[in-house]
Amino acid sequence: MNVGEPRAEKIAVVEEVQEKFSTSDAVVLTEYRGLDVPALAALRASLREAGGEYKVYKNTLARFAIEELGLDLGDLLTGPTAIAFTGEQPDGSAGDPVSLAKALKDFAKSNDSLVIKGGLLDQQRLTAEEISNLAEIAPRGVLLAQLAGAMAAPMQQFAALLQALPQNMAYALQALITQSGVPDVSSADEETDAADAADEVAVADEADAEVADEASADEETDAADAADEVAVADEADAEVADEASADEETDAADAADEVAVADEADAEVADEASADDATDTDNKEEE
Repeated sequence: MNVGEPRAEKIAVVEEVQEKFSTSDAVVLTEYRGLDVPALAALRASLREAGGEYKVYKNTLARFAIEELGLDLGDLLTGPTAIAFTGEQPDGSAGDPVSLAKALKDFAKSNDSLVIKGGLLDQQRLTAEEISNLAEIAPRGVLLAQLAGAMAAPMQQFAALLQALPQNMAYALQALITQSGVPDVSSADEETDAADAADEVAVADEADAEVADEASADEETDAADAADEVAVADEADAEVADEASADEETDAADAADEVAVADEADAEVADEASADDATDTDNKEEE
């Protein structure tokens, strides 16, 4: 029982390392030699604020875990090594690789004992210099805010321009009225109302005229349609009469043909009867 427990613990550590390397957007390996307990606690706190976590594993177990994942980081697992992973920010949102790199770089500026060795970004290996450059990029939240501000600025300027146009136009019109001595605005409004009323009457008269023209055109169209229908009906009646006359002539011709056929048949029957009588007479004479 006691022999099996250490082995189970090692297996659990290997599985944990593999899970974190597989799911983290960014991984940074550091050497923490010389950092005391309060300094490590302060580093862990700053990384939590940045949406990361700081873990210490035995190099042998970590090396075994990453070799099974096919990652080439074994050369970084020498000496006292701790690994920073992107995790979750205090508000529950996903950690940011830029914020993680920035927190490590800022802490290393005031603590020479923390050495950044290298790491991974989206499963791609980074050098210590590349991680330092990554830390100089603005965090994702800042970039999104800058992008939103850049998109909103032109819209705000356009809205301000639209708001200023009526005001400037009003000032210009007022100055023009003052300089040229244009009559009172109320008088101009009355004249405008009268002109609008006259225009409305003219439009109404024109509309009535168009309605009358349309009604007259509709009546003419209806009369023409009625005449066409009568002509079509007459033509249909004439066709029916012609067909009836043709049918009567055909029936008469058929009847005459039938009579002629009957007469011919009767003549044939009479000839056959006469021939039979002559034959009978000859037979009797021979007897």
